[in-house]
Parts: sequence; C-alpha cells; structure tokens
Amino acid sequence: MRDNKVIAPKLLVWYDRHARVLPWRILPGGGTPDPYRIWLSEVMLQQTTVAAVKDYFLRFTALWPTVQDLAAAEDAHVMAEWAGLGYYARARNLLACARQVAHAGGFPEDRGGLRALPGIGPYTSAAIAAIAYDQPETVVDGNVERVVSRLFAVETPLPAAKPELTALAETLTPHIRPGDFAQAMMDLGATICTPRSPACGICPLLDDCDARAAGIAADLPRKAPKAAKPDRTGIAWVARHGDSLVLEERPAKGLLGGTLAFPSSGWDGCDLPPPGDADWTEIGHVRHVFTHFNLSLQVLIGDMPNSPERGHLVLLHDIDRNALPGLMRKVWDMARANMAA
Repeated sequence: MRDNKVIAPKLLVWYDRHARVLPWRILPGGGTPDPYRIWLSEVMLQQTTVAAVKDYFLRFTALWPTVQDLAAAEDAHVMAEWAGLGYYARARNLLACARQVAHAGGFPEDRGGLRALPGIGPYTSAAIAAIAYDQPETVVDGNVERVVSRLFAVETPLPAAKPELTALAETLTPHIRPGDFAQAMMDLGATICTPRSPACGICPLLDDCDARAAGIAADLPRKAPKAAKPDRTGIAWVARHGDSLVLEERPAKGLLGGTLAFPSSGWDGCDLPPPGDADWTEIGHVRHVFTHFNLSLQVLIGDMPNSPERGHLVLLHDIDRNALPGLMRKVWDMARANMAA
C-alpha cells in the first residue's frame, strides 16, 4: 500500500537533479524567487505552452524588470508586446494588477491577499504563494492533474474529476519545500508523466503509482467528449486612404480587447458599418480558431476618398505586424499580398 508521506521526499530528490531550467525559475538552492517574475510567468502560461511563453517573458522582463516598471508602462505598449499570446483580458488584468501591487508597495505573501488582485484566480494565487513565498499551498495545473489521476488511478473523466484530483493533490503537499514540490509535480507531468506514452520506467514514483500497477497509466486521465465548436462568420475591412490604412483600437472588454485591429463586424456580436465609403472588393477569407468557436472572416479591401468614419490612419510603413493580434495578422498578411500583386 502506498504511503503518501514518501511521495514528496522522492519527488524532491528527483527534482534536485532534473529540474527544468526556465527563465522565471530559481533552481533548488539558487536563491530567493522574485514574486514579480513568478506572477508574470504564471499569467503568461495560462492557456499557453512554456515554449510559446519564453521569448515573451524575456522581452517583458527586459522592457519592465520590476512590477513598478510595468505599472508605469503605457497600455498600448503592453498590449502590443502581448500580441500573439492571446486571451487579451489577461494583458489588461496584468496592467491593473501591476498598478495595484506597485501602489501597495509589493505583492501580498498569502494566498488570500493574492487572490484579491485583478486577474489572479485560485490556481495563480496558489502558485505564487507556494513558489515565491514557500507557503504550503497545493498547485494544480493540467500536468499535476495528470500525475495525480495516474498516481491514484482516478477514472472519473475530466472536468468532473477536478475537485477529486485537487483534494488528492492536497494530501501530497509537504510543509517543507512546498514551492519546489509544486514545480517538481509540474516538471514530472511535462517530462515523464506525459499525455501520451508516459515514461513509467524512469519515473521516481514508479512504485507508488496505482495506474501503472493496473496497466492503465496511458489511458488516464479520462476525458469527457468535447462538444463541437460552433462556427461564426464576419467581415474585416482593409481601408486604404492614400499611403495609409485604417486601424482601430478594439473595446477594452470583449474579444481581442484593447488591441490594434482592422475594422470588423459580425463575428464578435457587434453589427457595425464599414469605416467609410469605398468600392469594396473581397480578397478572400481568413480562418481562426478561438477557444469557444471557429471563425471564417471575409476580408474586403477598398480605397476610401475621405477620412475614416471610425478608426484612425496609420502609414503603411509604420504598421507593425507583431503589434497585431493573431487574427488581424492573418488579415494583414492577406491584404499585403493583395497589394503587392
């Protein structure tokens, strides 16, 4: 019978030897973690992979080395640097949180205080409290859910299994080095207890895993069938006026909130007219996948003789593709190819 008390010591020994080197991480024995860097990385990692986040994190921390620096940044600059990471409400909450923390003189050191900050939910508050402040909080992300589901052979499908998996994970959290333990669980799931073909033979918890003993490790965690995503359609206008194009800042709340974009309508619940009169010509459709729907966006291009009725003019050579969100980058790429033809 497994003794849960041995899990943390075994995993910490493994972590001391095999911890991943990440730009926001302090390796075992390497010093005191910076709560700003832990917070920033955890916000960026929501719904995103480590590989996708690394370059963004390094650029953000080069531009804004402290939470005070980020708090003083211009909204548009931060939104432009965030472009491509998606889920733009995170960027707006990032700024709101930075400003609140800078005003208070630093991050709270307990989960309750962290939870009260903009954009910080149960998972992120636990991660910061554990990793930055070594509080004995249980951190449960997708990797940890997978490890725990296999360790205890939990066959309840996700997402219904989440409360059970969290409760079981709490039985493993140690009071000694809880921050390292939290990161060790994540690393184990990312490198050994992987979604497909888990490397059970080299797992430090090989002898403690109920799913391995039952021969079902690769089948867990079970997942309920996903509902098919609905399809949406819309229109984007690429409006030329001389040597400029019309761009606009999207509303702060909602899809792609606060980002720079081509005028559009229909796909986001809004019914808006084009930015002005023009002889509009369709140049194609771009397709984009959001979390809850698939989008086919019709792209129209035209020359407007007058100033735009919405948005503002940006010189063609001043348009920064990297400052556009992913959907609008696709629109820009299609429009640029059309104009070059």
